[in-house]
Amino acid sequence: MSFSSRVKDELSRQLNPARHCQIAEIAAILSLCGRIKISGKDHFSIEIHTENVAVARKYFTLLKKTFNIGTDVSIRRGAYLKRNRTYIVAVREHVDAIRVLQATKLLDEYGEVSEDLSVVRNVVVQNSCCRRAFIRGAFLASGSISDPEKFYHFEIVCATMPKAQQLRELIATFDIEAKIVRRKKYFVVYIKEGSQIVDILNVMEAPVALMELENIRILKEMRNSVNRQVNCETANINKTVSAAVKQMEDIRYIQATIGLDGLPDNLREMALVRLERPDATLKELGEALDPPVGKSGVNHRLRKLGLLANDLREGSAKR
Repeated sequence: MSFSSRVKDELSRQLNPARHCQIAEIAAILSLCGRIKISGKDHFSIEIHTENVAVARKYFTLLKKTFNIGTDVSIRRGAYLKRNRTYIVAVREHVDAIRVLQATKLLDEYGEVSEDLSVVRNVVVQNSCCRRAFIRGAFLASGSISDPEKFYHFEIVCATMPKAQQLRELIATFDIEAKIVRRKKYFVVYIKEGSQIVDILNVMEAPVALMELENIRILKEMRNSVNRQVNCETANINKTVSAAVKQMEDIRYIQATIGLDGLPDNLREMALVRLERPDATLKELGEALDPPVGKSGVNHRLRKLGLLANDLREGSAKR
């Protein structure tokens, strides 16, 4: 089971005891994956289509708990992909369908259903707990979350821009910044920041998924921190080795051209110590001198030897 499926399974088993929150969650599910059918005699029926059995189970449970109404559940198999199932949960009775639509405020002020099933009266999401329930329902209906081991991405797909904007505004009330992008004919509300995905899981009340994501985030941050440290140390080692090789080349060039005996005592001693200890650090080189010298003093002497070698090379080139 994917991480997204595990999150949905956890949310499907989370049932808020407050009726107004149950209605808000039903409103979100209907708004994002619901359909309304109207017969010639103005007979209303509503249904949702989902490929996730957890979503179908949650919607069925919410209708039973909130309205105590019966629903028809059917399964439709794909024509070519036999493993691809679509679960259809339908309310066939006109009176029951109207009750649900009125409670979820999916009817406008004239008692007519909005074409895009948008929540036209924000009274459904007036309370903070109801906004949580609505976001939870929206994610169950048309959301997904990537495997956090690979990358961070949370999204909810909406059919229209007004729905996407409404959802983004609801998410913003919890200080979470979601963005909207158009993908073909749909509008996707998404979050890519790891810490904000943790926050949205907390908003939807998915503590198990939240802890799993947090553990993964901590491990990834530790790995990244270790990798950065190793890379830094490797770079420092490479820098030190390159510097030592250059110093050896300079000293050998001086030795081959003018010899070391004509150098000032401090530089001659420094050159000999470096030749004897090609792998030594600046600190170790300083301790080998008589009297001992600090790292800055060693660095200063080696730099003077390097300048002398460069001058000799330039003089040789001119000749």
